[in-house]
Amino acid sequence: MSWWGRGVAPCSPPSFLSGGLGNCCAQIRGTALLSSFDVGGTGHDWNMYSTAAGEAQDADDQFAALVAELAEVHAVIAAAQARESAALAKVGQLAERMTVSSPLSARDHDIQLRSFAAEIGALLRVSDRTVQSRIGRARTVVEDYPVAYRAWGEGRIGPGHLHVITDLGAPLPVAARAEFEAAAVQVCEGMTPGRARQALQIAADTAHPVSMADRHRDARKARGVRAVPLGDGMSEVIAVVPSVIADGAVDRLTRMARTLVDHRAAAKAELKELRSRFCDAFGETTQEIDADVAAHIEELEAVVDDDRTLDQMRADVIGALLLTGVPGYDPTSTDDAPGVLGGIRGKVQVVVAATTLLGLDDHAADLVGHAPVDPDTARGLAGQISCGFEGVITHPVTGAVLTVDTYQRNTALDRFLRARDRTCRFFGCTMPAIRCDVDHTTAHAHGGHTSHGNCAHLCRRHHTLKHHSEWDVAQLPGGILEWTSPLGHVYTDHPPTPTVKVHFRPSDEPPPF
Repeated sequence: MSWWGRGVAPCSPPSFLSGGLGNCCAQIRGTALLSSFDVGGTGHDWNMYSTAAGEAQDADDQFAALVAELAEVHAVIAAAQARESAALAKVGQLAERMTVSSPLSARDHDIQLRSFAAEIGALLRVSDRTVQSRIGRARTVVEDYPVAYRAWGEGRIGPGHLHVITDLGAPLPVAARAEFEAAAVQVCEGMTPGRARQALQIAADTAHPVSMADRHRDARKARGVRAVPLGDGMSEVIAVVPSVIADGAVDRLTRMARTLVDHRAAAKAELKELRSRFCDAFGETTQEIDADVAAHIEELEAVVDDDRTLDQMRADVIGALLLTGVPGYDPTSTDDAPGVLGGIRGKVQVVVAATTLLGLDDHAADLVGHAPVDPDTARGLAGQISCGFEGVITHPVTGAVLTVDTYQRNTALDRFLRARDRTCRFFGCTMPAIRCDVDHTTAHAHGGHTSHGNCAHLCRRHHTLKHHSEWDVAQLPGGILEWTSPLGHVYTDHPPTPTVKVHFRPSDEPPPF
């Protein structure tokens, strides 16, 4: 059901926006200059150069007031941006109406639009090409996505959500786009743009009149590799490959680079221990060092001196792999055994319906955290002997994970949590579960059980935030996480509904018994 049918009043921007876009800009600018941080008329006057306010008000209260201030500013900006898009769309429509009767309407329309764009660009001090591009985008949003446009103006979704909706809706025919748009707005209201994109990709793919299998076969024809010179002796290598291969390759490179980072940290700790044993506070040796120990110290120093970032390590590893077939210098190797880098393999997390695996349909699979996968690729992955395959049984109505089966040796709990969580469970995070830690919601040391009702996946960033800040989390029945911020705001994160489902429909055929 569209929002227009819900009796919601049209977006009413603040009163100071009624004077037009130029007046709007001037009023916003004037408010910011005259009232310092008093945006929206809340009465707070933050003087950043005075210590009186800091002495009179607790830091938490100041932060809470600033958060409320930002919420008001966000609403004002959303209304202003929506109104600006409406004005730009009207400019494009006016140029079209002025030239519709011209025998050379296409050329004349373009010239008229350029003239309008040049006028606006000169006023706003941006290029006319930028303005013309913005007019085109504004017309797309206002004319083709009215429900999303209205939700944007009312502050229920942001520009990032709007980009997700228009990006995923662009390939759809008009008849399918309206239904997708209405559902997409509802999804976006409760998610960040990244999470919303994951939730909506399969929905958009299902609504497309051409199957994912057919589109992927055509898209595969664009496979290729090219090098783009960047200057200063550097180039960018671009490979166009299927998404599963790309995701697996990046995962393998990341695992290799993290292994090098972990080895460097271990070497640093060992070197510190050896120096404390053989050297004084000034680095001078206090006793004779054995030749083997001295050689080992030199090796550790070489590892510790490696100051490459994770990205630099990944770039070096992929270059070595492409040129020689091996990851290059491996500090984990010894004289007696090869290192561990060469044995690292990439991992991908793909969700595919059992009916698709059996060839009963050609629905797209879901490459968690990224994009849909064509059914042929999904079947190929499932058919590999080395592929870890997990069967997930979900509730036919709610989509909640009920049980998990597997054909590889792994704990049932880990399988259940990966199937249920799919990504990091801090609201808005899209890090796939296979790259996250399994965290006890209530710490084991505090009596928390190791069970599906007390464990959830958190990426390293949010795992650290949970344990070293005032953020708190409680796990409710059904794997729902309730996060409480230091200001007392509560944010609820539900387990993602599986994007790949099996739907049962009544059949006219008699039962086979």
